[in-house]
Amino acid sequence: MRKLLACLSILTWAFLCLSVVAQTPKKAAPKKSTSAKSTKKTTKKTTKKKGSASKKSSKASQKAPPRTTWRNRQTTPAPERYKQIQDALVAKGFLDPADAGGAWGPSSADALKRFQAAQNIQPTGKIDALSLIGLGLGPKHD
Repeated sequence: MRKLLACLSILTWAFLCLSVVAQTPKKAAPKKSTSAKSTKKTTKKTTKKKGSASKKSSKASQKAPPRTTWRNRQTTPAPERYKQIQDALVAKGFLDPADAGGAWGPSSADALKRFQAAQNIQPTGKIDALSLIGLGLGPKHD
């Protein structure tokens, strides 16, 4: 029984060593040449490789352009859109009609905060999708 366990442990250890050796990448040893012509050829090849490696490294160091998504394309609303939002806030009773001029200011932000709190939306005072939907200004479908 002891001999069997010893053989199994040796076989397992050998298998593990072979699997580790098989997974490690092998580096090719440079060939040594005896003639002068072959030395010049290898020198030229190595200089080409160095040049191509520097090109690759310079390309890798350049940053990729930022990925364009709808979030980073989104801009501030136009004055007409501000006016629509303010008119909706006036209609709901959260904004004074004198403050609805198309320019977004502190009174508009406060009115939006009060509306968001009444709708159980986090009162940030920022125009977001849930607030627009609550005001009836969300996306329109055919």
